[in-house]
Amino acid sequence: MANSFSDFGKSQKSNTGGPPAERISGSVERVTFHSEESGFCILRTKVKGRRDLVTVVGSAVSITPGEYVECLGSWQNDRTYGLQFKTTQLIVVPPTTIEGIEKYLGSGMVKGIGPHFAKALVYAFREEVFAVIEEEPQRLLELPGIGPKRMEKVTSAWADQKVIREIMVFLQSHGLGTGRAVRIFKTYGNESIIKVTENPYRLALDIHGVGFKTADTLAMQLGIARDSLIRAQAGVRHVLQEISGDGHCAAPWDFLVAESVKLLEITPEIITKAIAGELLAENIVREEINGTPALFLTPLFRAETGTATSILRLISGVLPWGVIDADKAIPWVEGKSGITLSDSQRAAIHLALSSKVVVITGGPGVGKTTLVNTILLTLQAKKIRVTLCAPTGRAAKRLSESTGIEAKTIHRLLEFEPQSFGFKRNRENPLETDLVVIDEASMVDVLLMNRLLAAVPDKAALMLVGDVDQLPSVGPGAVLGDIIRSGSVPTISLTEIFRQAASSRIIVNAHRINHGEMPLRSEGSGLTDFYFIPAFTPEEIYEKLIHLITERIPKRFGLHPVRDVQVLTPMNRGGLGARSLNIELQKALNAKAEPKITRFGTFFAPGDKVIQIVNNYDKEVFNGDIGQVVTIDVEESILQVDYDGRAVEYEFGELDELSLAYATSIHKSQGSEYPAVIIPLAMQHYTLLERNLIYTAVTRGKKLVTIIGEPKALAMAVKNQKSSKRVTNLTERLSAK
Repeated sequence: MANSFSDFGKSQKSNTGGPPAERISGSVERVTFHSEESGFCILRTKVKGRRDLVTVVGSAVSITPGEYVECLGSWQNDRTYGLQFKTTQLIVVPPTTIEGIEKYLGSGMVKGIGPHFAKALVYAFREEVFAVIEEEPQRLLELPGIGPKRMEKVTSAWADQKVIREIMVFLQSHGLGTGRAVRIFKTYGNESIIKVTENPYRLALDIHGVGFKTADTLAMQLGIARDSLIRAQAGVRHVLQEISGDGHCAAPWDFLVAESVKLLEITPEIITKAIAGELLAENIVREEINGTPALFLTPLFRAETGTATSILRLISGVLPWGVIDADKAIPWVEGKSGITLSDSQRAAIHLALSSKVVVITGGPGVGKTTLVNTILLTLQAKKIRVTLCAPTGRAAKRLSESTGIEAKTIHRLLEFEPQSFGFKRNRENPLETDLVVIDEASMVDVLLMNRLLAAVPDKAALMLVGDVDQLPSVGPGAVLGDIIRSGSVPTISLTEIFRQAASSRIIVNAHRINHGEMPLRSEGSGLTDFYFIPAFTPEEIYEKLIHLITERIPKRFGLHPVRDVQVLTPMNRGGLGARSLNIELQKALNAKAEPKITRFGTFFAPGDKVIQIVNNYDKEVFNGDIGQVVTIDVEESILQVDYDGRAVEYEFGELDELSLAYATSIHKSQGSEYPAVIIPLAMQHYTLLERNLIYTAVTRGKKLVTIIGEPKALAMAVKNQKSSKRVTNLTERLSAK
């Protein structure tokens, strides 16, 4: 891109016949808005000869306060925003004035240089500061408080930033947004542009947030033919990944071909060749499911076969605790715990103590926790080594509190190793234990279950605890349901609601919903723990929701609107979707917090509730984990989030891993519990209104559940049980042997 306007006259007529084009230049004082995807920006600019700041509207790959812009365009008077300079071309050049350089360096663009350090650098090196950082970095050591580590950090960040800008220019020159440039650089390093040019489709596979269509647009720009085999193979793999994103482990062959044709707009013959190529490369695997040819992504095929192999391996062999006389153990444990067990619980203990692998399932209030604690108390008396785990940090914490035994997340238990991106605990280095208990097992997808079961030693027993009627795991598979359906593993299904639990409307109504019955309405003026508030339009639902979370619940129940109240909605999109509600709830609950930063289209500020939306094994935070922003360090470009007492740091370029979490989708709430839950339900959600969805949402609330919505929508959700079964083959693998 040129750095001057020598090609342009001072006053050219615009191509559209509008006002004559003018040229202005100046330093950027503030970036009011900048889209990292489209490049569109609104800048407040100090223009020579004008007293007030000028609003410049245009497009730039990347823009930072302090930079100098040269603009060709025309003046326009916007009815809402007043006088603006709309550019047809905007060129960014590094700042040359002392003031501009300081603003540029202090903007947080370069990690390690914030406002304070920028001032010190500019004071010491004046206009030479860029040359010093790039060519004579050792001179930074002349400044007080700057040691070799800080010098290395700054020079490294400066070099990285230059490469990131090159990637941005490359992407935008091919018609793409630049928001993922940092993540592309982190993945491919200095070879980013070479690697992406060689095979642009790798972006969709390797970079979180880059979809197939984006990679395909780039491929078209780079001259890759629409009917090329490289495009067809990438498309087939993408369709299978999208299908696995919906929870399926495989896709019927014909369905995969049809979906690939629809996506790529090429002939079925080329798709068939692409599938053959992917099979040859061992990226996918063919297998029949109930007589229908199906295709698996290879990692999912291996995970499913591995899970089946591990369960069949563990189910055989002698019990690690030998033979226990349950008729003698039960009275002893009742006396020890002060609990009188029901007949169904006694029968369950008999089965659990005589089974090497067992499933315990049931809804809320049916005594799963009591049963597990009773079994553990009995086995601990036999000096059995017990290992407890759960898929999320919150679920592990709850398990620890209910049993009095340390519980870990599955990832922590397996000792994840960032360097190898694997687990230290595996088939070759198994866990040292006699019994593994997995709580919230319905949440565990087939990939993680395979890794966990591989690490359970042959001699150990396994107990899977969960509610099979909840939504299945976010990741692919329906492991708990498939194990139960296979009939190969002894299963305890608890259904009796105990007297204490029966006083909770949340528990009673959860079971009514699960049986296809409408929840009971609250009666009288006294406080209860379950409410249905009728509302007949999306606008009315929204207004009542905001009033409830900001005023009624804090006043009547003494619950904190951010820490204690969670909005759970069926959808991400739409006016009552998580995205839209988060923007409004952030305004209502945390509008005044500072400092604010914007990344990937989202504002973040201290106090914001946030959710991790992808697994990050390095940070040990996983899809669905909810935390709260504690601090934002503009100097270091670091945002810190507290997850249940554990601080996790994010560089600003990693913030596409976070979303606001004042409202989340019901799917994301699995395994979590909240003091209060609000569920908006409207007919606009009709495609998702199913029984297990509303049942999962209701069972997330501990002290209070409020459904605000259209009575017709609630009735549809309760009645509808036609949830499509996930395409898996685990049941067959277990029952066939």
